[in-house]
Amino acid sequence: MTRFDVWGGAVIAGAVIVCFAAEHRRPLRPRSRPLGERLATNALMVALAALTLRLALLPAAVAVASAGERAGVGVLRWLALPPTAAAVLAFLLLDWTVYVWHRLNHRAPFLWRFHLVHHTDLDLDVSTAFRFHAGELLLSVAWRSAQILAIGVSPGPALVYEAALEAATAFHHSNWRLPLALERTLNRVLVTPRMHGIHHSIREAETNSNWSVIFSWWDRLHRTRCVGVPAQTLRIGLPAYRAPLGVLRLLALPFVRQRPAFTPR
Repeated sequence: MTRFDVWGGAVIAGAVIVCFAAEHRRPLRPRSRPLGERLATNALMVALAALTLRLALLPAAVAVASAGERAGVGVLRWLALPPTAAAVLAFLLLDWTVYVWHRLNHRAPFLWRFHLVHHTDLDLDVSTAFRFHAGELLLSVAWRSAQILAIGVSPGPALVYEAALEAATAFHHSNWRLPLALERTLNRVLVTPRMHGIHHSIREAETNSNWSVIFSWWDRLHRTRCVGVPAQTLRIGLPAYRAPLGVLRLLALPFVRQRPAFTPR
């Protein structure tokens, strides 16, 4: 874990810095709220989420991966694949099962109570990438542990995937206007800012699409892909939460009576 803090932290920090600089130089969508106002809120939410990730989710993932390795548990181990093939398949299967988890967070009412905190941001940029309720990350520990155990992922590949997931999350949440031809080329394989922006749309049908995290082909496979919505006209957020929410309100949101997210006030 100490080594991951160094190399994994460098990968994630590098992605955040590059995306933050790029989205200010080449913004994709106009802002609806002042950046300083949102950064003050998002920074505190990100800090709490980062602590939960480092102190709960990652240690649990490594512990489960180590236990599974010792016990010889997991589909990929039972197939007795060569190490390189097993590592590639592990990465792909982790990403597919994260797609499933993301979709469940929208479909299961209890999980959505926590996940909607992420969607209440009224703009979308790299600061939104890690604006998750700590409770959502704690709930994900069981799912991520089950992923690792069932697939048969070793600790090293599990941490590599985690670093890639966080870097990809920073990239596709960013407000970075890539050249359209480049974005279309990248989107054949990866989730891009235009694609994920649609997932944060105020329109329910668009929000319920584009659940992929790293590889975009899971949405093609499950027929949940939505493209072609002009980024400049996209409204971000949820219809029922059009006023900025402070940190205390965001932390309390899963535990209080909620308005239906797609029913305007």
